[in-house]
Amino acid sequence: MSFKKRGILAASTAAFVLAASLVGCAPGGDGGSDESATVKLGVVGASDPYWATFTEAAKAEGIDVEIQDFTDYNQLNPALSEGELDLNQFQHIVYLADYNVANDDDLVAIGSTAIYPLAIFSTKHKSLDEIPKDGVVAIPSDPTNRARALNVLQSAGLVKLKGGGSLFSTPDDIEASGSKVTVTEMDAAFTATSLADVDAAVVNNDFVTDAGLEFSDALYQDDPEDEGAKYFINIFAARAEDKDNKTFKKLVEIYQTNADVQKGVKENSGDSAILLQTPVSELAEILADSEKQVKENKG
Repeated sequence: MSFKKRGILAASTAAFVLAASLVGCAPGGDGGSDESATVKLGVVGASDPYWATFTEAAKAEGIDVEIQDFTDYNQLNPALSEGELDLNQFQHIVYLADYNVANDDDLVAIGSTAIYPLAIFSTKHKSLDEIPKDGVVAIPSDPTNRARALNVLQSAGLVKLKGGGSLFSTPDDIEASGSKVTVTEMDAAFTATSLADVDAAVVNNDFVTDAGLEFSDALYQDDPEDEGAKYFINIFAARAEDKDNKTFKKLVEIYQTNADVQKGVKENSGDSAILLQTPVSELAEILADSEKQVKENKG
């Protein structure tokens, strides 16, 4: 699967976990909407101001939310699958698809949040043109974010990928003869902090402000309306048996419709987030398609 010039968009990657345990009724199944519900919310970026707004809005609906912070993407889906969490909301659809296939799991998407562009930053250069030939660019090392980053570098004219790039591109797909830079892989949490040691870095949305960067300082970012953007819709995820839980659905509704929460999400993303209310049925179709592509690629 190849993409247009601007490549695959990021998501971002605004990463976080939403964990729930209900008081007075079990969180599994349809769960009801018990007014005394208590929900533990784990996020990457707990200090983002809109989470306080979200918890206040949830409280007004009878749901107590406790925020817990995570720093490692890799912890969140296993915690959800093992029952330590009841929901998470840190990932886009293709990330979840890759996890499900790799772990023979069946986590599901129960609501959309936003699409975020993926951006290239530098503290050494003020434009893409200033990045030198054979310069080094840091990218995230997890498979789906790595592929997105490579496609962003291609659409920015810094690398050329075999076949035009795909959801599964790796550094092995870089064609040296048509590329200006080399890439180095590292955990997504460290690409921003590596900027002193590299010419540029592809930085997931979650880590931009924490690194003291401004979204407006990005040298380049892809277009959330590009072909293929649907695979990078950020989602609330749950265990399959909890897909109809009324309390969880209410939390999704609050996130999607509360004006102050939505304003906070936009502001926190430097106005780059495209807010969504994608039907759950459509999310399921995109997830199924993504999992099919992941299986075919791994096969």
